[in-house]
Amino acid sequence: MKKSILVFVCLLTISSGIFAQTKERPNIVFIFSDDHAYQSIGAYGNKLAKTPNIDRIAHEGALLKNNLVTNSICGPSRATLLTGKYSHINGYKNNDRTKFDITQQLFPDLLQKGGYQTAWIGKLHLNSLPTGFDYWNILPGQGIYYNPQFITAPNDTIRKEGYVADIITENSLDWINKRDTKKPFFLVVGQKSVHREWYPDLQDLGAYDDINFPLPETFYDDYTGRAAAKDQDMSIEKTMRLKEDLKVHLDYDKVPGYKFFPESKKKILRDYYDKITKEFDDKKLTGKALTEWKYQRYIKDYLATANGLDRNIGKILDYLDKTGLSKNTVVIYASDQGFYMGEHGWFDKRFIYEESLKTPFVIRYPGVIKPGTKVDQLISNIDWAPTVLDLAGAKIPAEIQGKSFLPLLEKTATANTPWRDAAYYHYYEFPEPHHVSPHFGVRTKRYKLVRFYGGVNTWELFDLEKDPHELKNVYAEKSNEAVVKSLKQQLKTLIVQYKDDEALKLFNDAN
Repeated sequence: MKKSILVFVCLLTISSGIFAQTKERPNIVFIFSDDHAYQSIGAYGNKLAKTPNIDRIAHEGALLKNNLVTNSICGPSRATLLTGKYSHINGYKNNDRTKFDITQQLFPDLLQKGGYQTAWIGKLHLNSLPTGFDYWNILPGQGIYYNPQFITAPNDTIRKEGYVADIITENSLDWINKRDTKKPFFLVVGQKSVHREWYPDLQDLGAYDDINFPLPETFYDDYTGRAAAKDQDMSIEKTMRLKEDLKVHLDYDKVPGYKFFPESKKKILRDYYDKITKEFDDKKLTGKALTEWKYQRYIKDYLATANGLDRNIGKILDYLDKTGLSKNTVVIYASDQGFYMGEHGWFDKRFIYEESLKTPFVIRYPGVIKPGTKVDQLISNIDWAPTVLDLAGAKIPAEIQGKSFLPLLEKTATANTPWRDAAYYHYYEFPEPHHVSPHFGVRTKRYKLVRFYGGVNTWELFDLEKDPHELKNVYAEKSNEAVVKSLKQQLKTLIVQYKDDEALKLFNDAN
């Protein structure tokens, strides 16, 4: 009898081991957009924007309410995605001509070595060609919206007719369809949308023209007590360009890709923006009326451009459903950072303030993530790479600075699941193009402490409970001395933890 039991236990153990080794690993589709503000998405509370497919991922999976970036700017955010490291460690601090160091450890390499097929299709924007991918097909630099060129291995450049979001999606689905079905896959769909200058798909022109968007509460912020905010050059009033950004008296021959359109499509674009130009000329606006007109045009083109992005996300979701792949495919949608939709009178990003610090992140994993999950904890984009590795069952290297937030997504997660209580941020690019002073800081659940340097040299403290719009810098208030002392210690701890030697010297010099 004892012998029979022993044999049964051995067989069970062997069987369990085989199952653990052969259990189907999920496919992972990471849809990554550019400059898409969380506050312009339905699932994040916007009642006017049309984002049914992003909303669908959130409803069928999880929405991260406090997904933060470490450096709110495009190229550095992509470098952080690939490495799981801060800008000062991965070497990519600014949007400039620096070539991203592809010899360092990148997480797609680890997926590839672990048996995954990997691909990056669309916008990369790192001045380097992809590595760690079995297939890639990328836009050169920023890419263009209409009739864009793509670079493919070994380094051929081909122009494709159509709208950039459609082409990227079609290429992505074609790659999935032709993959080796015996292996799991990891695919990055790198969308250009909704980067400046916000050119919608022709079918989306005027999609929001019947809406008069309410001004954000902080639209006429006067920046009292916030010298760096006052010193920037990213306002809708002064910085936004009538011709290039808002298409007033647009020189159509200078619109990227326009010359490759057939005459019928050229006419659609001309007819729409000629109408906008006539409206502008007829109104003869000045002062606040002009600024508010510019705001309306900006929001309407921005959201119309996002319509094409969302529609293409829907194409991917529908394909996964139709083929049955959705049952074992993780779908992630995220943007490289947040963006200002007129808050503080701005567009663009860069600042540690909430609208550009926070970026959308929704994720669906049937059977693992409970539909409708909301995650309140402070997630950082250094956590994206280790989370994808964790989803794929791959080992997370010690040199990655983030950590997997998969435990926060699983059905067993609770508010007490262990996680960080503070996030660190460091922005560098100055003075061009928007004159935002370099700064580093710490964000906790309630507070934000910031040190600006290099342009404006000052400290800022915000109580996000009392002041969610970050209008009142309370750093100098005597009643906050203990809070400042505690946050400075927390900030220094993070600076040391993440090995930011430049920030450590600046911190010590400022104290």
